Amino acid sequence: MPALRSPHVLLYATRPGALPARFRRERVLLVGCGDVGLRVAQALGPRVRLLALTTSAARVPELRARAITPLVGNLDQPASIKRLSGLATRVVHLAPPPGSSWQDTRTKALLSVLRMRSPVQTLVYGSTSGVYGDCQGGIAIETRATNAETARAQRRIDAENRIRHFGRASGVCVSTLRIPGIYAPDREGGTPHARLMKGTPVLRPEDDVFTNHIHADDLARACVAALWHGKPGRVYNVNDDTRLKMGDYFDFAADLYGLPRPPRVSREGAKEKLPVMLLSFMGESRRMDNTRMKRELGIRLRYPTVAEGLAAGA
Repeated sequence: MPALRSPHVLLYATRPGALPARFRRERVLLVGCGDVGLRVAQALGPRVRLLALTTSAARVPELRARAITPLVGNLDQPASIKRLSGLATRVVHLAPPPGSSWQDTRTKALLSVLRMRSPVQTLVYGSTSGVYGDCQGGIAIETRATNAETARAQRRIDAENRIRHFGRASGVCVSTLRIPGIYAPDREGGTPHARLMKGTPVLRPEDDVFTNHIHADDLARACVAALWHGKPGRVYNVNDDTRLKMGDYFDFAADLYGLPRPPRVSREGAKEKLPVMLLSFMGESRRMDNTRMKRELGIRLRYPTVAEGLAAGA
């Protein structure tokens, strides 16, 4: 259980009953409470008071049923999120950037609100491994220069820069998690099964790229660990130990599910058959190193490779 280091808790530690019970626990705000956000909430459990920003009033009953206090607001409408100021002692920011421009205006709006009152103690931001761009199969460590090759990755770099500057200016301990492909058998679209059923092709071995993975449960645990153990301004690769090329990953999954292996095509052939978004993932090859995550956050992966993770739901 993490130490409760809120200044309010320390102030009233010798005055039992002086502070309302709802303020005696750490208050963790989840910004972006989808599948991973809910897993973070489950990992935290009753040791903290959970709050979550949601754009949908329809989700209020669901969140309350999970002992999460829902806050309806929209990062695209800054006036609707002003109430977030001063509510939380720690924040997990998993909301994606908007779908256009090179800036992450959503992160900009959130940080503006968090600056209004006494800042939070820690903020964890979920970024993407796409900020590294194409490493041509090389090892990507956190000190490697970013080289975003897509607009969505450029927006993530903008968000990372804003998060880092916020931490330096406010003294808040900020951590950035660079996340690759998220999978889990109990996650919607969280396995290759549907794609294998469609017979979507993959690249032939000579054109294939290295891809990286993290089980959704291990990602949630990394978010929680960073809340209490992340170092100020630190970047962490959050990936498992798998070192597979994309085609080999789909071959493994096909064998596991008892399905035909996907057809292999050349890169030129892929351009004729695959959508632009999928092609963009096939244009970047890297092998992420997770040493810092294990050493500094103390993460011991429950699913060290996709073999364990996919087999758990087979």
